[in-house]
Amino acid sequence: MSGFIIDELPLLLLPALVALFFYVNVVRWKRMKRLNLPPAGSGWPFIGDTFAYLKPHLATSTGLFMEQHISRYGKIYRSNLFGEPTIVSADAGLNRFILQNEGKLFQCSYPKSIGGILGKWSMLVQVGEMHTEMRMISLNFMSNVRLRSHLLPEVERHTLLVLRSWRENSPFSAQEEAKKFTFNLMAKNIMSMDPCEPETEKLRLEYITFMKGVVSAPLNFPGTPYWKALRSRSKILRVIKQKMEERIQEKSERQEGAEDLLGWSLKESKLSKEQILDLLLSLLFAGHETSSMALALVIFFLESCPKAVRQLREEHSEIDRKKQRGEAALNWEDYKQMEFTRCVINETLRLGNVVRFVHRKVLQDLQYKGYDIPCGWKILPVFAAVHLDSSVYDHPHQFNPWRWQNNSSSATAATNNFMPYGGGPRLCAGSELAKLEMAVFLHHLVLRYRWELAEPDQAFAFPFVEFRKGLPIKVYSIHDSRM
Repeated sequence: MSGFIIDELPLLLLPALVALFFYVNVVRWKRMKRLNLPPAGSGWPFIGDTFAYLKPHLATSTGLFMEQHISRYGKIYRSNLFGEPTIVSADAGLNRFILQNEGKLFQCSYPKSIGGILGKWSMLVQVGEMHTEMRMISLNFMSNVRLRSHLLPEVERHTLLVLRSWRENSPFSAQEEAKKFTFNLMAKNIMSMDPCEPETEKLRLEYITFMKGVVSAPLNFPGTPYWKALRSRSKILRVIKQKMEERIQEKSERQEGAEDLLGWSLKESKLSKEQILDLLLSLLFAGHETSSMALALVIFFLESCPKAVRQLREEHSEIDRKKQRGEAALNWEDYKQMEFTRCVINETLRLGNVVRFVHRKVLQDLQYKGYDIPCGWKILPVFAAVHLDSSVYDHPHQFNPWRWQNNSSSATAATNNFMPYGGGPRLCAGSELAKLEMAVFLHHLVLRYRWELAEPDQAFAFPFVEFRKGLPIKVYSIHDSRM
């Protein structure tokens, strides 16, 4: 008899579970009916608007989906994205509010597939104390002191390695060269891997496969980009782990100024080996992908803005003249004098929008501008929508670095709404290094070369920004009369 009851128990419980399911959803529906939620479109069942939201579009635009929804519903609307009910914000004030209240009212919440690729200990998906500890490790390693003493010379050395390899009047991919530059720089400073080593190039190629999986559908079966990315992740981690074991076995004291991030993490942090592996992998990802695309974008924008190139060349020629009187290498004072260069960098980040939005979760019921924002919902602050908002920036689709000059009437408003690296407690730890890379690269680029597109190309958001043809360019010496 008891066996019969046990066998039939699932059937007896089924009606109760179904009733409970409907009761919970009815209660939730009634609660939602009482709330003044932001307006919304219908979207598709289950998948919502995810595919439409992520549809490739020009990087210098917000895409047709965003444009239509903002036009129809305003700058704050609701949707169903990434399998969850979502508030989408193109509102500058709400975006700032979200970033400033990280960990209090909002929390980082990326899709599980991202964690599956980057690792459960990736700094991108960590929250709370673990994220704080990992971020402090990154900030200490990329501190102002290290930027001046160690990273600036390294950035310049890697810049010259790339530029000296370019052949004049021969087409090549500027995007690929930018990716080589940033990857080799990060590999050197994270694990002391030199760009001339075959192992470094092999690791970089694995990273290309890895990156394609980060933005793919999480379909883990043979042949899919996600499956290939997981295999590449394993190979990349094997290399990092091998470097880690070598470093532990060596037990040799490195000079403090020359120590890489791997050595510093093993010696100074309390992280486990698994946590260090995921931290280094995520920093390779963040430091390589976003910086390289920003560099490719500045080459692209400047190619069609000769006035900005002339002003850059004047600024850097003056720095070069002063530099020739003493040391040949750039120093921190030289970098601080690159005022117009900083305007060009800011404008590139605003118009190109390498980081277009971030994922957050609402931690408690909120109200904003009369709208109810329910606890547990996803919320997406879309930085690109603010950066391309005509009510915030005059002629937002034009490349205009002069808008960032101090005497510009719009400079203050532009700066207050400028969030290329996020903000708040999760502000990108490598943002200052990224700007240093662009400034040093531009210094040597404009003094050495003129350039033109070898064929038309455009940057698209997939959602990661990429040039479809790789941004093919030709370069010429600045003394070449053909330019």
